[in-house]
Amino acid sequence: QVQLVESGGGLVQAGGSLRLSCVASGILPSVYNMAWYRQAPGKQRELAATISSSGGTTYADSLKGRFTISRDNAKNTAYLQMSSLKPEDTAVYYCKAVHEWSARTYWGQGTQVTVSS
Repeated sequence: QVQLVESGGGLVQAGGSLRLSCVASGILPSVYNMAWYRQAPGKQRELAATISSSGGTTYADSLKGRFTISRDNAKNTAYLQMSSLKPEDTAVYYCKAVHEWSARTYWGQGTQVTVSS
């Protein structure tokens, strides 16, 4: 049974930092591309950052320089380090794993991040 479990969300003041974690079980993370998405209230889910199985990263333009995605395959974990947080970063953050060949996709249940002004 495949599970992606996010953690690390919470309430933080503007300008603060949080690190989200996504622990994967039931899959071999080294053959999955990982991504973080976010969904703000009343808005569509949007892509925040991706990291390929080989470690290449991409970011939403609005997040470059503030967010950093990383992974530790030995720990079956992907991370999203968020800094200089703004109230508009408030959202539920979701982890996604996509198999690099089959494109089989798995989602986590999400973790809430709330940034107060």
